[in-house]
Amino acid sequence: MCFSATASFVAGTALSATGAVTLAETKKKSDIPFASIPLLFGIQQFVEGAVWLSFQYSAQIFNHIATYAYLGLAYVLWPIFVPLSVGLLETDSHRKKILYGFQFVGLAVGLYLLYFILSNPVASQIVNKSIVYSMPSQYGVLLVGMYLLATCVSPLFSSHRIINILGVLATVSFSITYYFFTASYVSVWCFFAAVLSLVVYLYFMKGGNYQI
Repeated sequence: MCFSATASFVAGTALSATGAVTLAETKKKSDIPFASIPLLFGIQQFVEGAVWLSFQYSAQIFNHIATYAYLGLAYVLWPIFVPLSVGLLETDSHRKKILYGFQFVGLAVGLYLLYFILSNPVASQIVNKSIVYSMPSQYGVLLVGMYLLATCVSPLFSSHRIINILGVLATVSFSITYYFFTASYVSVWCFFAAVLSLVVYLYFMKGGNYQI
């Protein structure tokens, strides 16, 4: 998270607990990926807590490992996983076909970013009490746009209203975060997205019955 190791670990604990409860509410195998989103965000917050600790104890090798792990989750996992998990819940055949397109975009973005993470030096540093992750890549604006299509826009095409709300909140939070925390938006937005993933819990508490 953008504030401290303690905040990251507290958020990670809360999200992991919520994720465990959410997974317990699943009724079908196709529910499991979407239900696991809070748990995965919890793991991501624990990883960023480790990044914070690496600065505190000047552990360069530990920082290197934790930074790669965090970027793998933030840049590779989410653009692939979000449209896939939303698509698995979809029952409307037309919407499902549209979501296939988002899954293709997400896979392309995730694999492209994985290539750059593995083939280029990456780094993290503390700037203005936030963690800034740096990684060389090409097609910046296009890449961000495709990433947002996969992670934020794809939920808008679900027939489930709560999932639509998740997409709207994720898009709004990204816009606000990018405007106010441009340098560290990866860290800050991932924290807000993690909190928003609690909407996933509401989806299963409502039985997933609120459809458009």
